Formats: sequence, C-alpha cells, structure tokens
Amino acid sequence: MSATPTDGLWREQLPNGVTLLVQRRRTAPAAALVSHVRAGFLDEPDELVGISHVLEHMLFKGTPSLGPGELAQRTKALGGSLNAYTAYDRTVYYASVPVRHAAGLVALQADQVRNASLDADELGRELGVIIQEARRKLDSPGAVAGEMLHELLYASHRLRRWRIGTEAMLAHFRRDDVATYYHSRYVPSRTIVSLVADIEEQVALDVLRAKWGDWVRPAVTIPAGPSEPGAATVQARRLTGDVVLGEVVLGWRAPGVLDAEIPALDMASAILGLGRGSRFSRLLREIGLVNSVGVGSYGVVDAGVFSIGVELDPTRLTNVLDVIGNAIHDMTTREPTPAEFGRALTMLRARLGRRLERYESRAIALADAESFGDVTRLDREEADLLAVTPAMVRDVVRRWLVPDGVSAVAYLPSESDVRFDADVLRDAMKSAVILSAATAEPLRSRRTSAPSEDVWLRARNRGPSTPALRAFAQDDKPSSLVSRLSSRPPVHHLALDGLDILTARFGETGQTSLSCYRPRTVLATPATAGLAALAIRAMLRGTLRYDAGELAFAMESLGGALAPSLGADVLGFGATVLSENVAKAAAILAEVLQQPRFDPDAIAIERGLLLDDARAVADDMVRFPVQLTMGVAFNDTGYGSPSLGTPESLNAFDAATVREWHGDMLVGGRTTIIAVGDADPERLGEELAEQVAILTSSDPRARSDAPSPSRVSVAAVATDTAREGASLAARNPLAIHAGSRTEHRDRKQSALAMLFPGPSHRDPARFAAETWAAIAAGLGGRLFESLRSKRSLAYTVIANSWQRERAGGLLTYIATDPARLAEARDAMLEELAVFRREPPPREELARATATLVGQVEMSRQTAGAYAGEIADAWLLGDGLAELDDPTAPYRAVTAEAVHAVAAESLDPTSRAEGVVAALTTE
Repeated sequence: MSATPTDGLWREQLPNGVTLLVQRRRTAPAAALVSHVRAGFLDEPDELVGISHVLEHMLFKGTPSLGPGELAQRTKALGGSLNAYTAYDRTVYYASVPVRHAAGLVALQADQVRNASLDADELGRELGVIIQEARRKLDSPGAVAGEMLHELLYASHRLRRWRIGTEAMLAHFRRDDVATYYHSRYVPSRTIVSLVADIEEQVALDVLRAKWGDWVRPAVTIPAGPSEPGAATVQARRLTGDVVLGEVVLGWRAPGVLDAEIPALDMASAILGLGRGSRFSRLLREIGLVNSVGVGSYGVVDAGVFSIGVELDPTRLTNVLDVIGNAIHDMTTREPTPAEFGRALTMLRARLGRRLERYESRAIALADAESFGDVTRLDREEADLLAVTPAMVRDVVRRWLVPDGVSAVAYLPSESDVRFDADVLRDAMKSAVILSAATAEPLRSRRTSAPSEDVWLRARNRGPSTPALRAFAQDDKPSSLVSRLSSRPPVHHLALDGLDILTARFGETGQTSLSCYRPRTVLATPATAGLAALAIRAMLRGTLRYDAGELAFAMESLGGALAPSLGADVLGFGATVLSENVAKAAAILAEVLQQPRFDPDAIAIERGLLLDDARAVADDMVRFPVQLTMGVAFNDTGYGSPSLGTPESLNAFDAATVREWHGDMLVGGRTTIIAVGDADPERLGEELAEQVAILTSSDPRARSDAPSPSRVSVAAVATDTAREGASLAARNPLAIHAGSRTEHRDRKQSALAMLFPGPSHRDPARFAAETWAAIAAGLGGRLFESLRSKRSLAYTVIANSWQRERAGGLLTYIATDPARLAEARDAMLEELAVFRREPPPREELARATATLVGQVEMSRQTAGAYAGEIADAWLLGDGLAELDDPTAPYRAVTAEAVHAVAAESLDPTSRAEGVVAALTTE
C-alpha cells in the first residue's frame, strides 16, 4: 500500500468525551460519516437480550425535530444513503452523501444518535418488524447453526446468547426498558464519530464540534458480563429442518481480538480456507465432498471463535469431518509450506488494502480501531502479518484448535438419518492420519475448487505505540467545504482483432481490478439450463498449462482469487491483484478463457456440486421466490431459465457438451478486457495486449472492422420515430408473461415476489423506472414506510428496476408472517395502484432524483467500482460517452415520466408472481 491507513488523520477528543476522527480523501466527491457507540449485545443484561438491536431500529424512528421516516427521507434528499448494524461490542450508524452535503449529514446523524424520541407506539410497531426479522433468521440454517455453536462453546460468556433476542422476550419490551438502556449506554464517553471525505480537515472538525460538543449525558458504570471459567469440552448438536443441503459449523474458543496471536491465527485461517488454493478447498470441494467451505476467526476483546463452516450432502458428513480433523492435526505437526504461506500472506495483504478503498468502510475501520484504544493499530496490521512465521502458524493452531475443545452444530434435512453426536465429532478430531496431499508444494491436484468465504479481518492491538496523528490547532482559521465533482478518469481503448482492451488510472492502494468478458449470444432453454454455469465453473478447474491446484496458486499468489461472473447478458472472469502482478494475472485470465483443460472427471464432479447448488436455491427465501417469478415471466427460457440449472438439464451434460458450448461462446463475439488501477493506462494496455495475444482471433466470425462491439444508441432509441409511443412489448425483444407459481415449505415466514413488465437496459425509459424504484424502496421509501413502518407486515421489503439487455421489469418482494401473506399481497398491490393513478409528489421526486444523482457521484471510490461502470457502459450501454455525465439522465426525469412508466408497467393483471408459502400459520 502506498500510504499508511492513518496518514493525514486528525483525532480530537472533545471535553465531553466524544472522540472525533477526520481524514481527507480525494478519490471521489463524497463524505462518509460513522457514529460508533460502544453499546452492543455484550452490554445487555440477561433480561434485556436483543435490546441493543431494538434501540438501533428505534434511532430511525424520529427525534423531537424529525418525525418517523424523516431521517431517511432527508438523507435521501441530500443524495445519500444510511444504515446501521449492531455487533457484540458496538452499534454503528453510517451514511454517505455527496461532499457538498456533508454538513447537513453531520447535523442529521448527531440528532439521530443524541435525541431519539423512542415513542411507545412506534416501538410497538417496530417490535413487530423485528420479530419478523427474528423469524427470517430462524429460516436460515447457517444463522441458526452459528448461534447454536456459540451456545455450545461458551457456558457463561455473553457470546453464547442468541444475539437478536427471542420472539417471546422481544414482545415484552416496553418503552421504559429501551429508554433506560439508551440513556445509560449512549453517552459521549462511549461515542466515536468518524468522517472520511474530500473536505479540509479543520473545516470538518469545526462542523463536528458544533454538533457534538454540547452533548452532556453522564457516564454510568455498566456491569460486565461473566467471564468464562474452565476449558471447553467436545459438544455437538444435531438440528433438522426443511432444507435440501446440510449446514455444519465447527468451532473452537479463540483469543480476543487484541491478542498478539491473532495475526498468526488469521494466517492459519487463510491457509485453511481463503481462496481456491486453500487446503480445505482442495481437500473438500475440489473432490466434491462439500459444496462450499469457509473459515473465519472473529471475536471481541476478551474472547473469540475460530470456525469452519461447510455446506454438504449429509451422506458425506462423516468423511468430511475426518478430512477436517486430519487437516487440523497436520497443521499442528508441520509448518505450512513456503508456497501456501506466501499465497495466504499475499491475499491477506491485498484484502487489507481493498477494505480501506471505500469511504464508509474506511470510516468504520478507523472507528473500530479507536474503540480498541489506538486508531494507529491500523497502520501495524500489515507489519504484524509480515512478522508471522510458518512456525508461529503451527504453534497457534496447536495451542487453540485442540481436539478436546471443539464444538459443532449440524443442521440437516428432516429426512436425514445420518448420525451426528459428540462421539462422532470426537473421533474425527482425534484422528492421527496425516494427509500428505495437504503439504505438497504446491499441491498437484486433478481438480480445482470454488471460492471460500472471506477471512474476517479486525483491528487489533499489538502493544503501545506513539500516535502518528497531527494535533489540531484551535486557532487555525477554517476554510470552506470542498464541493467538486471529479471528471471521469480517461479510458484508454486498444482495439485488436476480436479483442478490446480498456484501461484507466484510478486509486492509490497499489491494486488493479482486472476482468474479461464475453457476450451471451444464445438464450438458455429448459434443456440447456445451467450449461453456462457448469462450463465457467469447469474452466476454473485447470488450463492446458496449469492443473487445478497450480491455477489457484498462480492467481492467488498475485493477490486475488479468480472469480467467475455469470450474468444474464455477459459472462466473465475477474480478480483484483497487486498492481505489479497485473500482467501475469492477465496471462492467466487469457488461458482460462481460451485454453481450459475440461477434464471429464473434473466436469463430472463439478456437475454433481452444481446439482446440489441448484437444489439448494429452494432454501433461500429471497432467491427462490424470485427464481419462481422469473420462470413464470419467461416460460423457463432465457432470463427465466434457472442459472444453476435443473436436475433434468444438468444430468444430460458431459464433457463433450461443455466443450461444444465453450467453442460456440468464443466464436460468438468479441472479448473485452478491462483493467483499472494505479498505472499509466496506455502503457498498461500495451502490456496486457502482449500477455493476452491468444485471445486475438483469426476466425472471420469473430473479426470486426469496428473497434468496438455494436450497440443500440440510447439517444437514437429516444428519437426513433418508429418506436415513438411504442408499447413496452414493442420496445423489448422479450416479453414478460403473467402467471403465478407457489411452492410450500416448512418455514416461519412466507415470501412473495412480483415482476411487472418494465423498461430494458437499452430503453431510455429505464431512468424513469430507476427513479420509481428510488421513490418506492429503501429507508424512507413509500413501500418501506407503508408496509414495514406503518403496518409491521415485514422486515424485508424490496422494489427495484430489473433491467437486462433484451427485457426489463419492475420487481417487488416481501417476506411476512404466513398468516398475513394475503394481506401483504393486497397491501403491496394497493400501494402500486397509487403509482398508476397519479404522478409522484414533487418532494418524492426530488428526493429520488437527489438519491440517484448522489449515488452516481459517490460511486467512483474504488477501482473495481469504476471498472464495473466501464463494463456496463461498454458492454450493455451506449459506450464510454455514458461515463462523462452519468447523472444527466436522472436529472432529466420528470414526475410525468415516472407516472407513465408506473401506469404502463404496474398493471396487476400483467404480473408474474412467485410464492414460497409456509406450510402452517402457527
């Protein structure tokens, strides 16, 4: 990284105890503000479990100067967005706005945190919403297993408690309970305010002082929770439910986040489970034993958890536990090899940089580090990782991941008869078998693996240090807030036969976002559903030069995991790597695209895993109803074809089918490579061209005299007299069909998705459709306020403009109490009918326009975000000219245009509907 995380940081503690952190960033004209309050689940007495989360919700319900919903509405009017989360040791309120509105955001957030009204009637309604959230959590096997694991690991520590609270306890909270907790925990001495923005630091500090300096609330001694006596013992819990695949999570007690051993434990986590080159990916997923595997190390000051989670066919459970036990045992007896140690270190270093790119995540990281006693510990994270040795990794695993201290939870399908208890777990963990394959350098394997979960990286203390922060001089003269909209970084285009290379200079973290794309020219049918997914996943299992293990090691040793992108209109692969490695990464990308190995055995294994993944979609209470809806809308073809396939389609595919698809994909259009990072664009483009020469095609079907793919101009569509006044059906190549599908599951909630015909990505009316979605959705949105805030029908309410190249629609979703499903459907349709009857009020349109414009202005904070913007404009839009003033189309939208879209689209008789209905209404 080119600079330490706290370079240019100003820190000040106000006389009342509030800590202010300000850092200027110039990447984008944005401001991110965080209020970090040291009040979380660990601060709750047993009779008030879950109240921190209740209070988080209530801080969005008004102050003496803001009515319910007004906070979100005013933030949207500033062009911003806001949200919050509650953790074990803190509650964090965060928001972002265009930098010109930073002062207004500071005033709003200070009012939100300091002056919550906590109205009793609002609390009653919001508790209904939170109970729906708790039920949604009960419908997530992974969430249930994770919470149960903590209960098994800790007998006394407050980590063991169900964080969100139980439905019975939540229903009994009263206004006095919440108010007493609020006034005792939300005090100046427990509050950190962090601002990252393109604002002169002294001006920012003046603004913060003005809104936080006069806050007076006495500190109260908060009784600490019980410590954890004794050592952990082997414990296991077997749960069952209406699920397709099993979820199994194993865990050990770990040191707190300030412990000096945490960097070595993070390295162990990365070696075991971060990326396709990790041990568990190679030993478990690569050979088809599990569908996914993730490893994490996380916790609080005085306690932590090291966990391993897998999703699998329950019949493989015993075998998987044996492999995990063997791998852990091997980690305690042998040091990691130089190759796997270097791969893990490079990936963790790259991840540290990526975490600090976005203003919001940087502001949160700064506040978190300060809450642990020293914000400059962020500067030492990379050095602490570099100080770890292979011997330290071996020793930390030996010390913490002991066979007698493991606990595990298995959440299995109801019909499964697989045994799982403490004896099974104990036997697996005490196995002394050493897998020699786990220590190859690098491992030579016949198959590669799928991505694993990210390692949780936290700010940690490594001992005393001298703060490297500039002191603020009270008599410095302030200057005005900066308010500038950066012009877009220029994009360099290099056109070759069958290949376009687009490069841009962006960022300062020493990393480059690299991706390649191919258009999807053929729509999937019920017979070919999932073929594209199988092919691109099989392409990651090796090339002619690299076998599966070597491919994973090669890319991850450059700083990033190779990830596939299965879009509805475009396919691709990408990675973010250290900038000095971008040429090598491009060569690997080109090989994956042009020279995949397609080993028949590997394809057979990947097909089996894909079958499980396709079936497991039914366990997801958002994805499944949306998939049902799309199937109805497009007759299970094209956009309605399940992207992961069906058992019928997948079982028909073999290696020959995959090779044939791959040949057709490569011939069917040009390849686009996009690289965005801190390098000269022209030089980078030429360097990439040398590395990806195999992508330049001599096939006449792929050649083109034009330097770029053909496009339909948005401007041309808007003025085309043949299309003027044409219906949606005439404007969109693919029509949406009306109808409904319902699936019944044993669930605590029912979920309903609706898709109405709407503008496609190439239809100029899409900007009015996006404005409709901004009015309808999100905090402060019309549907949110009506269905969630006022009627307590749901925790999750979604509305968006679903846009693809050949079709578009307006999509809504709600998850609710099964007994209220019909009420939720009727209420949704009633609200949508209002959109059809009349244009939105001026204030709603103004807020939505400000939100959309603000989001565009703030979007260019990371290289990856700008690379995605380039890809959308180049591959699906009107070309790079769209990047020059991307806010203009939103500013031009009128209330009449929004009404026209709503009136044409939201006809209830035209909707496709997918429902996952709970079996009971208890």
